[in-house]
Amino acid sequence: MTDHAVSTTTRQVLLVVVFAVQLVLMLPSLVAHPHGPAAWFAYCLLTAVLGIVAGHVATGTPTPPLLAVVPLAASVLVTTALPAGASLDDPDWGFGLVGWYLLLVLVERPKALVVALGVHICLSIAWFAHAGNGDVGTAGVVILSGTSFQVGVLVITRVLHRDARLAAEAAAEHDAARTREELARQREQDLKAGFEGQLGALLPLLADLADEQVSVADPTTRLRCSVAAVQLRRLFAENDDVPDPLLHELTACVDVAERRGVVVSLAVSGTATPVPTEVRRELVAPMAQALAVAHGRAKVSLLRTADEVRVAVVADAPETLPAPGRPVAVTVETSVHGGLVRSEARWRTA
Repeated sequence: MTDHAVSTTTRQVLLVVVFAVQLVLMLPSLVAHPHGPAAWFAYCLLTAVLGIVAGHVATGTPTPPLLAVVPLAASVLVTTALPAGASLDDPDWGFGLVGWYLLLVLVERPKALVVALGVHICLSIAWFAHAGNGDVGTAGVVILSGTSFQVGVLVITRVLHRDARLAAEAAAEHDAARTREELARQREQDLKAGFEGQLGALLPLLADLADEQVSVADPTTRLRCSVAAVQLRRLFAENDDVPDPLLHELTACVDVAERRGVVVSLAVSGTATPVPTEVRRELVAPMAQALAVAHGRAKVSLLRTADEVRVAVVADAPETLPAPGRPVAVTVETSVHGGLVRSEARWRTA
């Protein structure tokens, strides 16, 4: 149960309790003892408060705290209109009823409720002392019995509010933990799927080497190994947490080529632009393939503008290149002529 649900339920229950107390317990006392018009007017005021609170409960709106002034005014009317010697005795129907009304109006504001109850009790005690002809024992019983029930209800309500908040916090923490767990699981699946997709060229190569279907002395096999090495290095770099992931992946591919003895120059223009992972893969893939088969020299350039990201490579390469994948988000142009491979991948940011 939420904190709001506890408040709503408490107000609904108090409405029923106050209505029953006023109708079943206090109205007979008002009728059975001689009271003036002021007492009946106070009774009508309290009934009006009951109707106002019922309207707020029905609409789900909070009860105005200033409404507590009406029960306190009714307390003054009832107390000062009591017959002689009737203060805090059976004819004093207003003492207990006003306390319930204060609880009904201020149940969500415990500090204000305690102050209002204190004012109400002090007024009744002062009038009792002023009259000077009442039974002290009876007065003490009336005060204790009336206020103990109301304070007990207040304490129970605060405990329910606390438990509701703790339950809501626990539920929120549980939901957050499940969300984190689901995100971690989804990320793991995405990484696994990404690795499986990127390792597509490597796994058949490893299987062929293990089955001795191919030989490392074969230039075609060495070419496949070179392509797989660049793809693996780019894949590892893809998951690094760096400020400029695209440049980081390009540098990783350049590093593999340089380890093979290729002299690579890298030119970068423009500031870092956020590029989705799938787009980065498609931008880097043509350059990675060109570097994988390059021998001698290669030149890689990265150009970034407000509207476009472009990755280009010119490298010494054989007449044939591995079959490229089909890009979805980028435009790729590749040509091989005169021992040079020229490849350019473009992605429009807008």
